[in-house]
Amino acid sequence: GNCFPCPQEGCPMMGHYADRFPAKLKMVNQKYFLNTAADPPFATWRQKVFIKLSGVKKMSGDINLVFHDTEGNTKEYEIASGVLSQDEVYTKYLDVEINPKNTKKIEFLWNKAIFTLLWARLGAETVNITHGQDG
Repeated sequence: GNCFPCPQEGCPMMGHYADRFPAKLKMVNQKYFLNTAADPPFATWRQKVFIKLSGVKKMSGDINLVFHDTEGNTKEYEIASGVLSQDEVYTKYLDVEINPKNTKKIEFLWNKAIFTLLWARLGAETVNITHGQDG
């Protein structure tokens, strides 16, 4: 997560296009990591999710995002779980299997624990999702 967002020249790529990043090729003992999706075409896109909560109390529950593409595919990702606090900022990096160019909508799911339904007054003040540059 420390290399987000990608540099202006783009995200360093492995394989056939590695020669586009000559500075990276000169490093000795360079380690490369590659995240893949479980399903074809196995590509993932790095997304940075920023959610700021506001309210008057803490509560137990979880926050998920569901990415929908133009072909009807969906993928759900957990952003936060457990005790959620007012004025807390949750930042998470996701490797999403839905191409940002084909994203139709992103659904925000808010699940509260049963015993907190009546007294908890907590909501999302800000939701921001950004993705790295295409390689």
